[in-house]
Amino acid sequence: MIVVSDTSALSNLAIVEQLALLQYLYNKVVIPQAVADELIRASPENAIIKTVLALDWIEIRQVRNLLLVESLRRDRELDAGEAAAIALTVELQAQRLLIDERAGRREAIRLGLAVTGVLGVLIAAKAEGVLPAVKPVLDRLIQRAGFWVSEPLYAEILQAAKE
Repeated sequence: MIVVSDTSALSNLAIVEQLALLQYLYNKVVIPQAVADELIRASPENAIIKTVLALDWIEIRQVRNLLLVESLRRDRELDAGEAAAIALTVELQAQRLLIDERAGRREAIRLGLAVTGVLGVLIAAKAEGVLPAVKPVLDRLIQRAGFWVSEPLYAEILQAAKE
C-alpha cells in the first residue's frame, strides 16, 4: 500500500510521540520534498518534528507534476505541502493520503483520493490493537499540539473507538 502524507499528520503524531502508529499501519509513508521542507522549518520548541526525517520508513520523493501543484496553490489556495502531497498522491496512484486541513481534504476528495487524518489513524490503530485507548492520545493532541476538535467530533471519535 502506498501512503502519502502531508505535514500535519506527521508533526501532530510526532508531538504526541505516536509516529510508530503510521509505521505499524502503513509500513512506509511517502512525503514530497515540500513536506520535508516544512518539517525542517518546525519551531525550536517542537524540535521532535524534525526527527521525522531521520526515520527509515519515511521516503521523500520529488513531485513531477508541478503544474498541478501550482494550480492547487493558486486556484485552491493550498499551502505548498498540501498541494505537493495531493499531487504526489495522484502521481503515485497512492491508496491513501494523510491530511487534516479542511481545504486540502476537500480538494483531495474532489480529485477522487482516499483521505485519512490523524483521528482516523488513531481509530485504525485502536481497531488493530496497537493503541490501547484513543482518548489519552486525543487529549494530548489537543493539549500539546493545539489540535482543534469540536465537542461533537470529540464524542464521535470516542464512540467510533468504543470508548
